[in-house]
Amino acid sequence: MGRGMGLDVKELESMAKRCRKNIVKMVYSAKSGHPGGSLSAIDMLTGLYGHRLRVDVDSPKWDDRDRFIMSKGHASPGVYAILHERGFLTEDDLWTFRTLGGPCQGHVDMKWCPGVDFSAGSLGMGLSFGIGCSLAASLDNSERTSWVMLGDGELQEGQIWEGVMAAVHHEIGNLKVIVDRNGIQNDDFCETQMRMFDVSEKFAAFGWAVMEIDGHDMKQVVEAIDWADQVTDGPACIVMHTVKGKGVSYMENNPKFHGASPNEEQFALAMEELS
Repeated sequence: MGRGMGLDVKELESMAKRCRKNIVKMVYSAKSGHPGGSLSAIDMLTGLYGHRLRVDVDSPKWDDRDRFIMSKGHASPGVYAILHERGFLTEDDLWTFRTLGGPCQGHVDMKWCPGVDFSAGSLGMGLSFGIGCSLAASLDNSERTSWVMLGDGELQEGQIWEGVMAAVHHEIGNLKVIVDRNGIQNDDFCETQMRMFDVSEKFAAFGWAVMEIDGHDMKQVVEAIDWADQVTDGPACIVMHTVKGKGVSYMENNPKFHGASPNEEQFALAMEELS
């Protein structure tokens, strides 16, 4: 029990590297999945679980645990990789990815996987769920905080902006949002599908506290997490600029690897690049 694992920046970077390898291994093993957005998000996931989140591996349903809500639930390999590092999943569990009845379903599912607090599928719902979790924590006089990760393509969902407005209206200080601004969604680059312009300005215009960072600089990741944790008079948003497929050359900034597995030759190259 307690906050994070007490890891320093170099230890967090090493953990993120191990996670990257397991992300690619899971998707390759299943011959399907979403590697790009998992690789873009994994540095922040590592920072959260290794530095900040209050969770209890021995009691995954501990009432006062912090909640992490992966709203872009197709980035499940990233979640499973960090849950394995944190002790919620065994290595054998990882290889159940996308298999019937296994804990590691294609989208994160709280029914099947210990340590998962939100069952994802359709995009746009995670922020509303996080608002509910945060309000419930306040009613319970609990110290727990809700952290919600959104994809930038997901910001095209209207429900997101209803939630953005509601969070400020209710002055929810125990709600933190992370936007994975990797610039690519399912069909193409976000700017081609639907331009979102300045995401930070949009959140700020609604009244949120906002910080922009390089989502692959672990020092900035940790500092942003600490900053968000200290914002208590309303909701906070971290907009992290990332590279889809970060760490694997042919996946980086490549829309084709939003939801595709590498072939045998590509897998071998990825393992070499991530070693």
